Amino acid sequence: MTTLPDPRPTRDKDAALVQAMFDRVAPRYDVANTLLSFGQDRHWRRVAARALAPQRGERVLDVASGTGALAHELRAAGAQVVALDFSWNMLHAGAVREGADRTLLWANGDGTRLPFADATFDGVTIAFGLRNLPDPAAGLREFARVTRPGGRLVVLEFSHPTWAPLRAAYEGGVLAALPAVARAITSDPRAYGYLARSIRAWPDQERLARTIAAAGWTRPRWKDLTGGIVAAHHAVAAM
Repeated sequence: MTTLPDPRPTRDKDAALVQAMFDRVAPRYDVANTLLSFGQDRHWRRVAARALAPQRGERVLDVASGTGALAHELRAAGAQVVALDFSWNMLHAGAVREGADRTLLWANGDGTRLPFADATFDGVTIAFGLRNLPDPAAGLREFARVTRPGGRLVVLEFSHPTWAPLRAAYEGGVLAALPAVARAITSDPRAYGYLARSIRAWPDQERLARTIAAAGWTRPRWKDLTGGIVAAHHAVAAM
């Protein structure tokens, strides 16, 4: 198992700075993600939605929802979805794109202090957002608080390739080049410098599973996607 440092509170993860960063990149966020991931981001979110497997009418909270990309996948499966993000600009961009026929509930809020009662939701998802919380463990505990006993959690997040040659090529090549590529296609390349740093500092799949379990979730497991560049973790709220 690769040993990696725990994510610590740093200036990079100051909540106000991260919020301001996402407010700035909101207009081109989805386009940039699709280009930088070679279109894989859509596949990753579909896998996350299938992993949660919402039943028709179930209540699902999508934390760090951004413009609602994963929330729409969950809604298409029949769930009643609340899309929550602390960047108002992200939510606004998603609501404008959705148009008048709105099927999502949009909420501006903090993932570590959720404005919902205990056991409100049947499931919680977060895609590429746990890494950005100032205290990921506190966020996971909040997710458990608002989820009914037996409800599900899916965390979709960048991770670490399990095959050494791919890991070397990805971390030494792709992540190193990310800020330069971002300069050509985004309005805020500094945001993607932050992205590369935060991915390198993030725990690997097994350590994240242990963090999820320590936050009150049971039966954590994961599925590697694209060779482990991304992982989808699944867990169940304690009964």
